[in-house]
This record gives sequence, C-alpha cells and structure tokens, in this order.
Amino acid sequence: MKRLLSVLMLISLPMMSAAADRAEIDADVASVLKDFYHLASGNKELVAKANGVLVFPSVIKAGFVVGGEYGEGALLVGGKTVDYYSIAAASVGIQIGAQERAEIILFMDKGAFDKFRQTDGWNVGVDGSIAVIDAGAGKGVNTDSIKDPVIAVILLNRGLMANISLEGSKISKIDR
Repeated sequence: MKRLLSVLMLISLPMMSAAADRAEIDADVASVLKDFYHLASGNKELVAKANGVLVFPSVIKAGFVVGGEYGEGALLVGGKTVDYYSIAAASVGIQIGAQERAEIILFMDKGAFDKFRQTDGWNVGVDGSIAVIDAGAGKGVNTDSIKDPVIAVILLNRGLMANISLEGSKISKIDR
C-alpha cells in the first residue's frame, strides 16, 4: 500500500504544483459555467435552483496501471464563491492514458448540501447519493427525470481515458 501511495504522489506532484490562486480559479469557474449555460437553455435555471454549486474547471486524470486525478475549484452559493476545494482520487487496474475534464456538482437538496459543508473530506459515492451525467456534445440535464440530491455534470471531456465515474473521489476544502 505504501508503494502505491508513493507512486500516486509522484503522478500527482506535477498537477498539484500548478495550484491556482483565487482569481485564476474564479475566472476558470465563470468560464465553465458560461459554457454549461450555452449547452442547454435550462442549465442556468438548474444552477439557480441548487443550494450550492461546486465547480472544478480542470480535473486531470492520468494513469498507467496506477492512476490518479486532481483538480481545484470553488463552491458557489447564490452565484458567489464561498470556499475553495480540491478533488483527488487514486486507482489501480487496467488503464492507460490521460484526460482533462470539468466537473460541476450541484447540491439540489439542502440536507445533502449541509452535510457536505459540515464534513472535513467528502467521499463521492460514500457520503451521499449522486447522479453523474456526461453533458458533452450539447446535451443538457433533464431536471424532470433526475431526483437525486446531488447531480454531477462532466464537461469538456478531452483525452484518451473515457471514464466519467466519480466513485472514490475525495473532495476537501483548501486554503486559497
């Protein structure tokens, strides 16, 4: 296990060294939300209905048997940034490649949002029910069919590692 963690640290060091400051994160978050709003007419309304919106403008995932992913983003409440977060995950298995994507996590239920804010590190798939949607190719989110308390939308999926699962990802508050 220690060996695995060492390899993951080596993979993630270049990603973490490019840590952005508040202004960079906020500008990137605004750009991702703008793109999301242009995908479908109801997306802006969906964001407005959410209790909180966590946006990771760039999550980089890379792997060769052992993989890892890392990204930084901002939590918005009422359209204003209230905190900054990182998302990280590790994986082992048959995998090779690299991918960059943006992720938008919408807390539609107040209870789920409050639970997220009260935890020191939120594990996706463990700490709450979440619906993951690939919003590429101009697709919008059908709010009539989704009733989950938390919705994760994957955007700008680029690269050669086609996997939109967020299982095992850990989201932690960071100081910026």
